[in-house]
Amino acid sequence: MLSWFQALMPKELKFFELFSAHAETLVQGATALREVLQGGDDVPAACARVVAYEDAADAITRDVLLNVRRSFITPFDRSDIQDLITSLDDAIDQMHKTVKVVSLFELREFEDPMREMADIIVEAALLTREAVGLLSGMRQNATRLNQLTEQITHIEDRSDAIYDAGRKALFLAHRHGDAMAFVVGVDVYSHLEKVMDRFEDVANRISGIVIEQV
Repeated sequence: MLSWFQALMPKELKFFELFSAHAETLVQGATALREVLQGGDDVPAACARVVAYEDAADAITRDVLLNVRRSFITPFDRSDIQDLITSLDDAIDQMHKTVKVVSLFELREFEDPMREMADIIVEAALLTREAVGLLSGMRQNATRLNQLTEQITHIEDRSDAIYDAGRKALFLAHRHGDAMAFVVGVDVYSHLEKVMDRFEDVANRISGIVIEQV
């Protein structure tokens, strides 16, 4: 009877370990995405790495959701756990969607603003990894967590500005020329911007959890 009860008891560290493992896939995926946008002959291999990291992230997400159902007690509200891991997974899913466009249209060259957005995505992934790593001690780390989520929001604003400038430059470059290049370029910009939006969603989830728990 005791062993059965112990099996139902929460493994709180397991959740935090899984969150951190997922956040690590975000960093790896973002780094590979940045490599994609460097262009050249290595683009297909870099796209494949993004897809592989997204697959790994999906497996972690399934593990978290399974643990939510099986755990007798969770470190914080079950719905918050589900929302957090889903928002993390949405970020790398959007990276996958970005490289699907790159692969579909066999792109090998990219605009400078796209590379700038990729740099910001890597920055957001690194901040997210740090924030997720602090959740297991969120009470003592509340101040730093608030700083990190604010930083992610601020760099998302930077991404918005680059997104607008990049699309305008694309329009000016192709308004009397290659319409298809304009359409495909806008599609890439749109997906990159959605990646940053998903990171902002993660920051908002973390901020909400900290507010509830601290």
